[in-house]
Amino acid sequence: MDKPSHRILVMGVSGSGKSHVGQQLAAALGATFIDGDDHHSPANVAKMASGTPLNDDDRRDWLATLADLFAAHKARNASVVIACSGLKKRYRERLREGDSALRVLYLEGSHALLRERLETRAGHFFKGDSMLASQLADLEPPSSEEAVTISIAKSPREIVACFKAALTPTSRAH
Repeated sequence: MDKPSHRILVMGVSGSGKSHVGQQLAAALGATFIDGDDHHSPANVAKMASGTPLNDDDRRDWLATLADLFAAHKARNASVVIACSGLKKRYRERLREGDSALRVLYLEGSHALLRERLETRAGHFFKGDSMLASQLADLEPPSSEEAVTISIAKSPREIVACFKAALTPTSRAH
């Protein structure tokens, strides 16, 4: 029997652990991992590095690129996990154009925990509490029908285990 393939978005604001959890989830599923940040234009990276939040226009081509990556993996029946903030519902809808069966893992955390994580992060272009505040202001948390929401207070291993359990259809449970 063929192993099912999945296209998965790991979403949340900066500092939620999207890349770390995404890498672990991809490894656990035998999937390719893609960090959405690697697909930002140089102009977007420069804008964020200067402390200026991105707007919808800045994100348009980036989201199209990520949707195309989901579509390419779907066409090959290949599993992929992409880490991307996916802050607004319309962004997630745009990503879903790459695969209507896209599964979403939303990493939810308190402002204090997110700020603490960002303050200890080295070498990342995301700077400043004002940018975190901007992302939290833009965030449209997904509903339970749209995503599996898991607290970042859990360990990455626990998050991966919880999400993997959510991927398993109940009819196949033993």
